[in-house]
Amino acid sequence: MSRVSISGTGLIGASIGLGLAREGWEVSGWDPSPAVLAEAEASGAVGRAATSLSELISLDADLIVLAGPPRAVIEQASQIDSDALVVDVAGVKAAVVAVARPSRFVGTHPMAGREVRGPQGASPSLFRGASWVVVTDGVADSDLIRVEQILHMLGARPVRMTAAEHDAAVAMISHLPQVLAAALVNEAADRTRALDLAAGSFRDLTRVAASDPELWVDLLGSNHTEVVAAIEDFRTRLARVATALESGDATSILGFLGRGQELRRSLAPPMVAVRVALADEPGELAKVGRAFGSSAVDVRDLQLRHAPHGGGGLLTVSVRPGEAETLRTALADEGLLIVE
Repeated sequence: MSRVSISGTGLIGASIGLGLAREGWEVSGWDPSPAVLAEAEASGAVGRAATSLSELISLDADLIVLAGPPRAVIEQASQIDSDALVVDVAGVKAAVVAVARPSRFVGTHPMAGREVRGPQGASPSLFRGASWVVVTDGVADSDLIRVEQILHMLGARPVRMTAAEHDAAVAMISHLPQVLAAALVNEAADRTRALDLAAGSFRDLTRVAASDPELWVDLLGSNHTEVVAAIEDFRTRLARVATALESGDATSILGFLGRGQELRRSLAPPMVAVRVALADEPGELAKVGRAFGSSAVDVRDLQLRHAPHGGGGLLTVSVRPGEAETLRTALADEGLLIVE
């Protein structure tokens, strides 16, 4: 395979385009927004821009990627007639798999993204080290294996699941956190001066509330049964905590918090910190910027701590676990000192 056609050239579609182009693939793309398509083409995520979805599908592609929002993907999957291998990347799976028309259709979902929308946030390294669900429902083994090979090219870790397993899982680990983050921000905003005190922990906990609300309306609605069930289960758990607090049951509260601590520590770290010493001289941050550009890593957080008496400072850059060495190499190439 060497030719891919991508429908939807926003963050995910453009990142796939950049990643496969880096592997030598010929990338064609189409987007309902001409401006988004033009930006993706200018960034190198798309080598050939189609003027319509039908033109895109008619191209002699080995792989077709449906990378629009769930509603658009469901519509396209139910209409496309192609002998090519077709995959989608929507955040819901049962609704897509149920209507997919292509004979070689594989539902997938990359567990990666950013708060920004559109190709301006795209990166060929977006999926590096990320889990990428591959739905097994009704799929030939040969197509599953081929899709997994492509995901490995993009640096992802394929995870096989059924559509039902996927939708229940993402309702808990993705969709419910989006609802909770928005609820926390709204609740804090309604409390006098609470947001004035918001610091790192609150910002970390509510980071996803900055995501595109229109996309999330579509996602939550497409998986509403599982999301509502997750909300109800969470409501029950919070009610138990409230009851324990009211009754002064410190043992239950300790058990609740302790289990949460233990489970969180058992998870793989979501980010790796790379620390670099900056001299007190012009051009140091420009070197860092060049390293970001050459490494194409997905920077998740930045913290600059100035030296107490001048003389530069320590910059801590948080990236995905699989990208730390790439960044360290790029920073060292710029002549910067990495602090271990």
